[in-house]
Amino acid sequence: MNLRITPSMIADAATALKKLLTFNQPADAVLSEFFRERRALGGRERGFIAETAYAVLRRRRLLEKLVQPLVTPRRLILAALMRVNGLSQRQLAEAVTTAEAEWLSSFRTQPEPALTLAEQADLPDWLSDRLCARMSEEALLQLARGLNQGAPLDLRVNSIKATREEVLARLAADGIAAEACRYAPLGIRLKAKPALQRHPLYLEGAIEVQDEGSQLLGYLLAPKRGEMVADFCAGAGGKTLLLGAMMRSTGRLYAFDVADKRLARLKPRVARAGLSNVHPVRISGENDTHVKRLAGKIDRVLVDAPCSGLGTLRRNPDLKWRQTPEGILELSKKQHDILAAASRLVKPGGRLVYATCSILPEENEMVVADFLAEHPGFRRLSAVALLAEQGILIDCAEDMQLLPHTHGTDGFYAVALERLP
Repeated sequence: MNLRITPSMIADAATALKKLLTFNQPADAVLSEFFRERRALGGRERGFIAETAYAVLRRRRLLEKLVQPLVTPRRLILAALMRVNGLSQRQLAEAVTTAEAEWLSSFRTQPEPALTLAEQADLPDWLSDRLCARMSEEALLQLARGLNQGAPLDLRVNSIKATREEVLARLAADGIAAEACRYAPLGIRLKAKPALQRHPLYLEGAIEVQDEGSQLLGYLLAPKRGEMVADFCAGAGGKTLLLGAMMRSTGRLYAFDVADKRLARLKPRVARAGLSNVHPVRISGENDTHVKRLAGKIDRVLVDAPCSGLGTLRRNPDLKWRQTPEGILELSKKQHDILAAASRLVKPGGRLVYATCSILPEENEMVVADFLAEHPGFRRLSAVALLAEQGILIDCAEDMQLLPHTHGTDGFYAVALERLP
């Protein structure tokens, strides 16, 4: 970090962190509101505040242990800058008080504290315990190291508008360092995180921001031209846009969601992407009349279910502190009901893909096991084989399980199911 750090930057970062540590709202929403209230802040200052506050959220347990007995947002910020971001005391000298300079001097040389496994992993105790029931301590620490890193910026090329080679060439011409993703055929990974909302490629609809793992879900579903397809929990529609492009804007693609606002955000994205086969439909719930009317008629259904998001901790580190065991139980019940409802849409011989961005079996394998026990008319397909058929060679288990430290993606789980003829 070569940025000159000023006292006001430290003060602003501490103020933002104090708001974040209430965990009343998602971290990105808190920071958006914080920056709206401080429009005079420049891009570099905003980047410093966000990056430093997120560093604290990622390594909160370690940092709180290090700064004891006086745990304050300001001290956590200073500790993160030295311990996580690797700044020297000299780089911070201009921004701190005399008393803080003395504390930083002793902080720099203090011995390592004794840490529990959960503290080493920087996870809440309940989450560490739950994961440890399924994996070794070493595997947990490897997973945690992956989850506690910042996420890269991935793009998906809209194949209706451009090829990946064309987009890579245009990015290179603009001085934006990028490379093809390892697995996703349309994926591009950037070396940095430039603002792209005003870039011609974005405005033309040639690219969308989408994690590589999220892109692979589309290839598990593998929709074909002219089919009837449903994205059952469409949200703002990132996966809907991919499916529409894979269908070459033919057939009929329903984007179902319970939230008007999310579907409203989808419509301009569909227009920018040049798709004419997407039909956003607001539903009241999984048993909505729109859903019942299409029972047994849909070729392929994607259920990207509402989940804890614990696979996305690289970009949403606050989630590990905001989720609870009780919340996971509620989510698993909701996921069970949504999967059962979505399965009714699938016609004989059709495909159903259930996916989450969670790393917990309660939201993944256990939901699918219950579903298959209750729905003997469905059988499991091999994710490895389905992806290999499309030239995607990836070691991800029979159900697709992606992890940051293994695949370089967010944590994802997905299973492909086929309705028996």
